[in-house]
Amino acid sequence: MQYSIGVEYALHCLLYLINPPTGSNIGIKELAKFQGVSETYLSKIFTKLTKAEIVSSIPGAKGGYQLTKRPEDISFWDVVEAIEGSKPIFQCKNIRKNCFLYQDTGYPECLAKIPCKINVVMLEAEEHMRNYLKEKNLLWLMQDLEGILPEKFFVETKDFFNKS
Repeated sequence: MQYSIGVEYALHCLLYLINPPTGSNIGIKELAKFQGVSETYLSKIFTKLTKAEIVSSIPGAKGGYQLTKRPEDISFWDVVEAIEGSKPIFQCKNIRKNCFLYQDTGYPECLAKIPCKINVVMLEAEEHMRNYLKEKNLLWLMQDLEGILPEKFFVETKDFFNKS
């Protein structure tokens, strides 16, 4: 199981939208430069974030992107779902029907009525992960990072976006 790097870029970029420079918004060009990724790639990510109503696009000279919700209302799961979609990670193909024992007689109806236990466990595990990611939000992440990263990082980040 692996989420695309788009989830990571999205979460990082969304952090910078929490407190944008006064009087302006942050654009793709600035975010791409700051993150060291192509504008085209980041535009695709922000298209998905816009479609999921996590961000909105602001046109004009001081345009860019802004969060559509408060940071505490944007969970990690919201971002994962926006970038990756809502399709379950595990896709049960019901291969138990291919068992050698049933080649001649066919798959018994009594077994067909019982859900595949492997599928049940995998979907439950995904549900636990989904619930955990729903508990973590952008505000939590920002507050956690403020306790870890030096103040200099935040000052230099703000300066970068103010000059852009």
